[in-house]
Amino acid sequence: MPLRIALILGSTRPGRRGDQIAAWALEAARAHGGADYELVDLADHGLGNLDEPGNPNFQQYQHDHTRTWGALVDSFDGYVFLVPEYNHSYPGALKNALDYVYREWNDKAAGIISYGGWVAGARAAEALRLVLAELQVATVRAQPTISTHPSFHTGTFVPQEGLGAAVDGMLDQLIAWSGALRGVREARKQTSAAA
Repeated sequence: MPLRIALILGSTRPGRRGDQIAAWALEAARAHGGADYELVDLADHGLGNLDEPGNPNFQQYQHDHTRTWGALVDSFDGYVFLVPEYNHSYPGALKNALDYVYREWNDKAAGIISYGGWVAGARAAEALRLVLAELQVATVRAQPTISTHPSFHTGTFVPQEGLGAAVDGMLDQLIAWSGALRGVREARKQTSAAA
């Protein structure tokens, strides 16, 4: 079965630029191949502020939106987070979406494409890596960055030279790690079934 990788658009802000970057990244990923890719736009999932009373580690969800979100997260082998930088970190909507579930993220791999002003979202990506580690998501080293100043100088996203190659390199790492971690998840299921 082919690997399934979600490109998660981490901003829900009206007028965001991320939707243009996400459309380009999805096309680039599909051209790269090696997995089935799907765009997951947080704005389409209506998660609101975390409203589950229990610890997500136990998966005793009270709300349909959480069960739906958990099933979607669980269906992927890996993720590419498209993350803007807001005030030296990533958006609260993304942190909220990450916090809704726990086990569904475990033993998966992730790549990060960050975007923002002159530092191109690098600080947001570093902050995101810390949270992903706690969720037991392994982040790959390759990290494409997009400076919005030159990339949107016409008002429309224009990928800068080298961005496509950077995304290809990140996807190569992500596909390898996602495949390896699929084996880890399958071994864990077999061990749990035998216990």
